[in-house]
Amino acid sequence: MNQFHFQLRFAVPVALGLLFAPIFSISAIDVNPAKNPLERLTQGNQRYVASTTVCHEDWSAKRSALLEGQKPFAVIVACSDSRVPPEIVFDQSLGDLFVVRVAGNIVDDFAIGSIEYGVNILGANLVLVLGHSNCGAVQAALKGMKFDNHIQEVLNAIQPAIVATKNESGDLLEKAIKANVKIVEEKLKSSKPLLAKLIEAGTLRISGAYYDLKSGKVEFLDKPSVNPL
Repeated sequence: MNQFHFQLRFAVPVALGLLFAPIFSISAIDVNPAKNPLERLTQGNQRYVASTTVCHEDWSAKRSALLEGQKPFAVIVACSDSRVPPEIVFDQSLGDLFVVRVAGNIVDDFAIGSIEYGVNILGANLVLVLGHSNCGAVQAALKGMKFDNHIQEVLNAIQPAIVATKNESGDLLEKAIKANVKIVEEKLKSSKPLLAKLIEAGTLRISGAYYDLKSGKVEFLDKPSVNPL
């Protein structure tokens, strides 16, 4: 055996060990004993609306404390809109939220893979799909606008929400935005093999919400009959 093969033989197991070492089993996902994730987001948004935010820390110390790793308590699937920064909207600090952002808060395989990482590797036990008022992507899809570039792929992904609300009355844009949130939420709940398994095991909650640009308030679209995780 030459030196190259000898090194490769021992390097591969070590590399695989480092890659999979941080994976949490389903039973290992812990719940904050003081406050569940949805309550933490709700209370953070209330502070933000009231301009009583508390996340004004010594950022240099916080950055140093997180150098060795992160353990966010929630994954936020949000629109890329510059007016909807989840950490500010929910008054959370560095390391608290694992955020996946794309126009129209839609998801594809890459986004779902990122969500799975936040849940399975980092241990978050809440995924919140966050839509917002006056969403430009949903509005463009509602108007039937056409683009000869990749923007069209985003609008195509939002079309099911447009179809689902086309015969409704009232504010069609708001209804389409909320329908889009619910469609993404259901897509994640049924995503196999991981997310659907965690939902079934009761160790993961996936929920939807709607952020109002004017008031700053977040409306949680699911009304649980039991206490969430």
